[in-house]
Amino acid sequence: MTTARQELVTSKEIMAVAGISRATLNNYIRMGLLPRPLTASKSSSVGTTPRIGYFPASALDVMERVKELKKEGNSMTRIVSMIGPQKAAEEVPLATAPMATEAPPPLATPANAPWQGMRLTIDQIDGPAYMVNGRFELEWANDAAFAELFNHGPDISNEITERKFFNMALAAPVIAGADGFEEFLRFHVAIAKRRLARSGLMDMDGFDGDFRHTELLARVYDETPAQSGGMLVHTQINLAPRGEPERWYAVHASFFREGIFFAYSPMDDAGEELMSLLARRDIVIRDLLKKRRPYLTDLAVLVADLQNSVRICAELPPEEYFLLVNEIWGAMEPILRRHFGTHGKHVGDGMVSYFFPQPDSNYLLNALSCARAMRAEIAEISKRWRGDKNWLNELILNIGIHEGQEWFGTFQTPTHVEFTVLGDTINMAARLSDLARDGEIWSTKSLIGKLAASERERVQYGIRRATEEGPVVVQKTFSRVSNLIDTADITQTKFADIATLAVTEVFDIAEPAER
Repeated sequence: MTTARQELVTSKEIMAVAGISRATLNNYIRMGLLPRPLTASKSSSVGTTPRIGYFPASALDVMERVKELKKEGNSMTRIVSMIGPQKAAEEVPLATAPMATEAPPPLATPANAPWQGMRLTIDQIDGPAYMVNGRFELEWANDAAFAELFNHGPDISNEITERKFFNMALAAPVIAGADGFEEFLRFHVAIAKRRLARSGLMDMDGFDGDFRHTELLARVYDETPAQSGGMLVHTQINLAPRGEPERWYAVHASFFREGIFFAYSPMDDAGEELMSLLARRDIVIRDLLKKRRPYLTDLAVLVADLQNSVRICAELPPEEYFLLVNEIWGAMEPILRRHFGTHGKHVGDGMVSYFFPQPDSNYLLNALSCARAMRAEIAEISKRWRGDKNWLNELILNIGIHEGQEWFGTFQTPTHVEFTVLGDTINMAARLSDLARDGEIWSTKSLIGKLAASERERVQYGIRRATEEGPVVVQKTFSRVSNLIDTADITQTKFADIATLAVTEVFDIAEPAER
């Protein structure tokens, strides 16, 4: 009868026979080249013996096959597709499974390692690390990324559109000359392809007239399937120059709403501290946002104010007022996410949201559509509260939207990060929300004018005019703010700074026509 030991091999045996590190072993498991191991442990009167992983004996054959394919020059992505996912071993009763009698030796830890005795942080990542946004523009990189990858110092442009990742990568001799250049490019393109259309990527990265780079990126885009879903993906890349001794890195990509974080660790390093850090997603993104330097960017700003909030606050008990405001904010959160909006600074019951250029949608139209969805949602909340409270108040959001190019950054404390925009765009949007009444949405002429013709056709906008027959709506027109208010009224002086601004009221937005 075949024993469990003959059917199974331990992780230590695989590493010894295949000549790989534990980090590589873990990577092979994540890629599906090895199945997830069975684990076994046995309690005793002294304590609990350590858990150890067991793989089917066929795993050794797989490791030999991997080595052969790598020698033939195949990339890890191709190797995975050739070998395919491995099946897990049949479950073995713990009574027959070989038991570990002692703990495996601890991983070697340099005495001067900055993370010794503590958890790794973003600042303590030794290898290259960087974060890109959805348009693959570089938002942050550590010193190692600039020194070991990019042909650029950390004093890069403050304008986000000039920090295009593929421009920088293909212009960097370290990357372009690396033995693993093709794997590097395919890995990043596969991730970019999750949101970037081919035309969008080609339009975004002109490579300063270098058509070789443009053609290369187009070919790789066509040949590479989009990266499938998941919060963390990885690959292995040899960054040594062609013909020189190999220098393999494990490259991990972690996905967040705010961007994609890439981190590198040498393959001769276990990398367990890095994996532990990446598992703490909330801490990772908080630290990244703290370190993201301010940058100049195009954006739209939406400001929404609750009408008659002072009266509503006076009529409700404090706990119910906070409950109401929190319910409104909570209901708006998924709407904001759907339209790629970012929370700005909240002032009392007012809401500020930012909309940035996106790879697959128009951020200006996103802001307008978000405003319409918010107006519909507040009507539902109002209906519920009027029914529950049996009161006559109607909950209404008055919204102003403006666009511009401004500095975007963060204000932060050790425990809190708040996004903010510096410049007149937010102030003008706030004034337009003051101008709006009874649930109106006001936008500027400059924002409407920057929409594509097909997008502008979907927007129903205009100015209400008083006539002898009564008020009428003049479609697709604008007006200066000074022509909409009584400038002699002392209560209207707050609109003096936008008196000459051309604006329009947005009534509705049609859904895009199906193709």
